[in-house]
Amino acid sequence: MEELPEQKHLDFYKKIRKQITDYVERKNFKYADVLLLAPDFFHLLIKLSLDKRVSGDKKLKLLGCIAYYISPIDVIPEVIFGPLGYMDDIALAAYVRNDFINHGDSDILYEHWAGKGDILASVQNVLTVADKYLGEGLWQQLKRIYRRWTK
Repeated sequence: MEELPEQKHLDFYKKIRKQITDYVERKNFKYADVLLLAPDFFHLLIKLSLDKRVSGDKKLKLLGCIAYYISPIDVIPEVIFGPLGYMDDIALAAYVRNDFINHGDSDILYEHWAGKGDILASVQNVLTVADKYLGEGLWQQLKRIYRRWTK
């Protein structure tokens, strides 16, 4: 019997939640609070991409970000770096969500947010520290990827 898309989403969510929680418990990682956002940001990407109120162009951006999350090939691959590999995924997800914030669609973010804390503060925190934990070069590369999706 084939898994339903919602079940696959939950399985991926649980997998990255466990990987990151285990990693943070073993290591003294400076940006643990940001890293722990990875599963919640993924969950929000899924929920937004399924919401009928989200425009088609925004859904394409969300789907691109979801594909980036699950792809084994990205700027900081999880296969090589383990849970630290989600840092670029988190930054890109925050950058994509910032589009919702900038266009007055933050209510929909709050509606689907299942994480702890305030979603707007979480997005702003990630965007503020992205240069520090990714390095300016990688962060600029991720922004270029995003801009290619939006053309």
